Amino acid sequence: MAKQLTDQILDYLDKHGEINSLHLAEVFKENHQKIIGAIKSLEALGELITTKQIIDKKWELTSEGQHVVIYGSHEAAVYNAIPDDGMPQPEVMQSVPFAKVGFSKALQAGWIVIDKSSGKPIVKKKVAYITDVTQNDLKSLASLTDRLKNEYKKRKLIQEIVIKFVQLEKGPNFTTTIEKQETELTADLLVNGAWKDKKFKPYNFEALGATLEVGHLHPLLKVRSEFRKIFLEMGFTEMPTNNFVESSFWNFDALFQPQQHPARDAHDTFFISDPSHSTNFPMDYMEKVKKVHSEGDYGSLGYRYDWKIEEAQKNVLRTHTTAVSARMLYKLMQQGEFKPVKYFSIDRVFRNETLDATHLAEFHQIEGVVADYNLTLGDLIGILYEFFKKLDITQLKFKPAYNPYTEPSMEIFCYHEGLKKWIEIGNSGMFRPEMLLPMELPDDVNVIAWGLSLERPTMIKYGLNNIRDLVGPKVDLEMVYNNPICRLNKTSQNSSQTKKPEDKKQELNKHENKSCAVKCAEKFEKQRLVIFCDPEHPIKFIELFFRHVKSYVNIFVTSHVHSSVQHFPNQLLTFCSEYRNAKQTTDIHLTIIWKEIGIDPILQLPGMHEIIGEINVARYLNRVIENCYPHVLRYESKGVLYANEIDNYLEKIHKFLHTNVHQTIHKKSRYIMGEDNISIVDILLESPEKCKLHK
Repeated sequence: MAKQLTDQILDYLDKHGEINSLHLAEVFKENHQKIIGAIKSLEALGELITTKQIIDKKWELTSEGQHVVIYGSHEAAVYNAIPDDGMPQPEVMQSVPFAKVGFSKALQAGWIVIDKSSGKPIVKKKVAYITDVTQNDLKSLASLTDRLKNEYKKRKLIQEIVIKFVQLEKGPNFTTTIEKQETELTADLLVNGAWKDKKFKPYNFEALGATLEVGHLHPLLKVRSEFRKIFLEMGFTEMPTNNFVESSFWNFDALFQPQQHPARDAHDTFFISDPSHSTNFPMDYMEKVKKVHSEGDYGSLGYRYDWKIEEAQKNVLRTHTTAVSARMLYKLMQQGEFKPVKYFSIDRVFRNETLDATHLAEFHQIEGVVADYNLTLGDLIGILYEFFKKLDITQLKFKPAYNPYTEPSMEIFCYHEGLKKWIEIGNSGMFRPEMLLPMELPDDVNVIAWGLSLERPTMIKYGLNNIRDLVGPKVDLEMVYNNPICRLNKTSQNSSQTKKPEDKKQELNKHENKSCAVKCAEKFEKQRLVIFCDPEHPIKFIELFFRHVKSYVNIFVTSHVHSSVQHFPNQLLTFCSEYRNAKQTTDIHLTIIWKEIGIDPILQLPGMHEIIGEINVARYLNRVIENCYPHVLRYESKGVLYANEIDNYLEKIHKFLHTNVHQTIHKKSRYIMGEDNISIVDILLESPEKCKLHK
């Protein structure tokens, strides 16, 4: 059939000279894709035909749009269904199809009003007559402006159809007779000499082979393997960490963590419902743990409380891999004589965290443990310097901290050359005697340990600002397939020290510019936003924000005054007026509805998501622009710590304004300051340095 169809196409082309695939599908009564397949077969025969792909677009009504053309728009149907004396709102919602959408549009257009004077909401007509603009527009679809087309597309009344077809013409070697080309030189063709009269299909020696379906390592696994190599190079042994579920005994009690500690609350720890308890414990060891908790022992007073085995039996998703370290140290002493050991582990732990851009309910913990005679805090600091030197981190600081099972304890800080500041990278300490002596470790044996996260260095390494892009259902599989091999930038200490400061600065700028270029290449995600704002407290920063970004994105703004507003300020009539005439398809389509809602504006996103507060609206818009244009606005693109610092300033300002709004600002917006009505968010967006001046 395919060969017969190709012959028909050649005969038809011979008679007409120029045709297209859509016309051929209509003439031969065949599926268009089948016609395309036959054309591709003809293309493979050399210069028999010439083709040109054409893309055409047109707008057509959806089934809902056809309903509007026949019966009128949804808002007109709601208006016509209301009698002159009004109708209860519940009856309106059941009177016509698409009543929910029609009711909202009719209210927005000012055709109807809700009267609550009688105690029940009665819907009444607000105007004597209406013109069904929507129905008239859909009847003359070809004459609609781009703005109206986009608006009706959002309402799912019209849809854009893309039509792709192929234009055919005769090629230099056109003929209506097709001779099949040979693809292989066989023994039969060689024996009888038939190959001399045959035409062979040319070989494409540049064609790539089919891509093999193979697995790909996730970025977390690549960085994990690098850390694992460092531990192995330092002579550590990997601990088995294949049990995500631990009893509270090993997770808390064995680590000398009291049973009333906040970490055991359900807000911090995930408890298992089935099986909810464990009963298999080494009883002699458990009695020693109980005694050191409740009465004290080994020179310690303990915590002096009634230790309960019921609490120790509760099963949890382990909150740290230190539970594995405790189990390994206990197992070490069950083998008989003590011998010095060095353990490490890299595995998943679970905590009931508040989810945000840098925290998930599960993450990986990297832990190192060393047990030996007469270890001191100096040994711990020395090993940490050696460990982090292999990561090319040489500038370290240590700060005293508190952990229930280590004393002394230290937080680890390093100097970040990119951020030009000290950042926390881990925690460390020496295990307490109350934890070690019940395991029967010798008195002169000390255990030092440290831990850090795997996700944070991975995010820094691969330039990710949101942990959801690394772990979870929103991970881009293309990122997993295409991310490079991890190298932790291990360089010699001498080369790092001999580099001049200006050379390092140039390298940093080069890296930032490259990152910026990649970001700018991303397609800007179009935004259709609605802001509900009290006209007595206008959202001032919007105008300054749009002036700053209008060179990069197309902006259209429309505003409406709600019927609840009795006195609308004249100065707001020109608010964002320069963005009311859209010349082309817009990137940001903003609708401002002036409505008495209180002080905080509300930003409504598609899907009925709401963001409340001017500062939070500013954060959202900043991230939208920054996602594609980080050189225009900087927030999360400068790193998690920088964004967190800005957030802290914003929260302090927000808290101050909320606390003092009635005492210091009176009727002016909480976000307005000075005689020039300068918004605090304007200052924050303009320069992070000014945040410090106004915090």
